[in-house]
Amino acid sequence: MARIELRGVSVRFGGVSALEDVSLDVADGQFFVLLGETGAGKTTTLRLVAGLEKPDAGRVLIDGRDVTDWGAAERDVAIVLQHYSLYPRYTVRQNLEFPLKSPIRATPPAEIAARVARVAKTLRIEHLLDRKTDRLSGGEMQRVSIGRAIVRTPRAFLMDEPLSALDAKLRETLRAELKDLQMTLGATFLFVTHDQIEAMSMGDRIGVLDKGRLVQVGTPREIYSDPVSTFVARAVGSPAMNLLPGEARGGRAVIGPDGFALALEGAPPDRPLIFGIRPEDIALGGAGVPARVADVENHGVEQIVTLEAGGHRLRATAPVTQRLVADEIVPLAWVPSKVVVFDGETGRSLRHG
Repeated sequence: MARIELRGVSVRFGGVSALEDVSLDVADGQFFVLLGETGAGKTTTLRLVAGLEKPDAGRVLIDGRDVTDWGAAERDVAIVLQHYSLYPRYTVRQNLEFPLKSPIRATPPAEIAARVARVAKTLRIEHLLDRKTDRLSGGEMQRVSIGRAIVRTPRAFLMDEPLSALDAKLRETLRAELKDLQMTLGATFLFVTHDQIEAMSMGDRIGVLDKGRLVQVGTPREIYSDPVSTFVARAVGSPAMNLLPGEARGGRAVIGPDGFALALEGAPPDRPLIFGIRPEDIALGGAGVPARVADVENHGVEQIVTLEAGGHRLRATAPVTQRLVADEIVPLAWVPSKVVVFDGETGRSLRHG
């Protein structure tokens, strides 16, 4: 397998900057997820690693070797796309065999058969081998597409939002299967997505892209609990982190001129701040400021409660055993040690400078 590095990579298309000074290190055998909105530069990054684009500045390395000027075939990486790149008139078996029959590889027939059988068993598509791919469901086609990448044992797997065209239940199933597959193969996966649930559930490490810039890299826990900016705070978490403008006075967070005040640990006074608190770190009941319940969403194991307090809206999670109804007034408090304080002008976390 392979370690993938980008060093100071920039890409421009005409007058538009797609990537700006991006440096990235994906360890051998790691499941690395690039998370970002449409247009953030995720696919461009993937195409750079694959050799389908060349940077205007910077270098691309695989296993320590500079491959910036290598073609796609020389890099020996496999891409799995959102839209299945399968031959509809071929059977599943023929689609899986196809990459191994190219003149470059010239794989012996016995080895082709063994590899196809092994991949089909791994992906649980043995019963589909003799079926034409135009007769498969979306989930089955994506499994075959992944199988066609696996069968030739590439140095790394590049995945461009491969689950986004599937329905929610199937995405959930394939998320778990892809992570299990990566661990079984011990392979390097570079996976791009706009879905923060995919990023959090599958990634060993996550890189957050914003308008062509890599703004934070870390484990899912680091990204979630210690975002470097309000942008990252909004990008990760469902529901998203509550972000409340205000300032610190006398060990309390004062939320807006007509808002409310809650306990706070160590923040500079008398300057514009933004206080970030995750919904699960808001407590309803006991001592606190009065808040009106605006809405209650039942999610089975928990409920998500929208609250109004001091002219601000917040979202909190609560157990379903806690009975809450619209227009009810409840005490609202938070865990002071869990509050992330951002600069009010730059949106940058004060922990990160």
